[in-house]
Amino acid sequence: MMERRVAVTGIGVVSAFGDTFGEFWKGVASGRSGIRPMTPAFRSALRFANAAEAAQFDARSHFEEKQIDYLDRFAQFAVVAAREAVKSSGLKISGELGRRTAVVTGSSAGGQGTEDQNFYNLYALKHTRFSPLIIPRVMGNAGASIISSEFGIGGPVYTVSTACSSANHAIGQAFWMVRSGVVDVALAGGSEAPFSMGLLKSWEALRVVSPDTCRPFSRDRRGLILGEGAGIVVLEALEAARARGAPVWGEIAGFGMSSDGHHLTQPLAEGAASAMRAALADAGIAPEAIGYINAHGTGTFSNDATECQAIREVFGAHAERLLVSSTKSMHGHALGAAGALEAAATLAALRSGTIPPTANFTSPDPACDLDVVPNHPRPAEIEWALSNSFAFGGLNAVLAFRSASAGR
Repeated sequence: MMERRVAVTGIGVVSAFGDTFGEFWKGVASGRSGIRPMTPAFRSALRFANAAEAAQFDARSHFEEKQIDYLDRFAQFAVVAAREAVKSSGLKISGELGRRTAVVTGSSAGGQGTEDQNFYNLYALKHTRFSPLIIPRVMGNAGASIISSEFGIGGPVYTVSTACSSANHAIGQAFWMVRSGVVDVALAGGSEAPFSMGLLKSWEALRVVSPDTCRPFSRDRRGLILGEGAGIVVLEALEAARARGAPVWGEIAGFGMSSDGHHLTQPLAEGAASAMRAALADAGIAPEAIGYINAHGTGTFSNDATECQAIREVFGAHAERLLVSSTKSMHGHALGAAGALEAAATLAALRSGTIPPTANFTSPDPACDLDVVPNHPRPAEIEWALSNSFAFGGLNAVLAFRSASAGR
């Protein structure tokens, strides 16, 4: 079968900016930060106080009580984002189309809030009886499975867990399935809800969380800021999308992945470069075609410098003409959901002609000497973009996007 071009026809987002994609893009496109003081009562026990928390999210606005009982917060995020994505795509998923549709989600921690609470109940409160709903709440595939049942989806449904690259791996594999004709439609993305005491203390121990804010690529950057939320995109064959008059946000045209094979926490430029080259090759384009890169850009000292080195290795002299920004400076590092939020931002940037900035930027770092679109959004008509995700464990996943107006 001839490979098909793959369109994104629906996007749904839950983030620190609100429960919709529109609220997310309004915040990110304006350069407004969603980073603020955390709300959990245990925040005083942490060395860091700020996060990009989806503090406005109220499960009761989206679910009946019986659903809330068996859905952890991370799964609730995934379902809400999927509902928005499907609604905005205009698709009616039923019958044969349901059997030809896939769901692929990513999550690094899964039902961490439920797990943490029940360990506390067991070891601190000495509880010996537990709800039979705990396992369904904890399992990492809960979001994908509930999306499948809610929409009557009978095709491939699974969850990827590759730390901070989870969502990009999920979207990339879904893209390949649609392109090759294995399925006709796919819902793909990631979700994460990491704000539990146990997980936050674990991140504290790594000493990579900033005590104030996230300022990627700045000389005085001090680390990442954790975020939460979900992003889901609807993928379908471009020809089918056009035939039904669907909105097209853009195309996914390439996907590349690699492993550093090096270290659990220290990134390697060669691995990141390999994934970018693989995405370019998969899309069939030269490096010079890329105009924008949504960087992994965590705000940690080693990650930012290593990513910039990798970009220069891949793009050579063209790196001087690239726009490179990190939207994590606004929506935080949402771990397994990060790539999904960044895919949404990249698609919106291509469609709107507005490149979101790297917020909180203070002073240049010679090790990050690229145009990082500091502090203010920039108008730019871009045809091709990459979105990078480089995870702990040395697992790299890169998506290549094309503007909807290009190559019609």
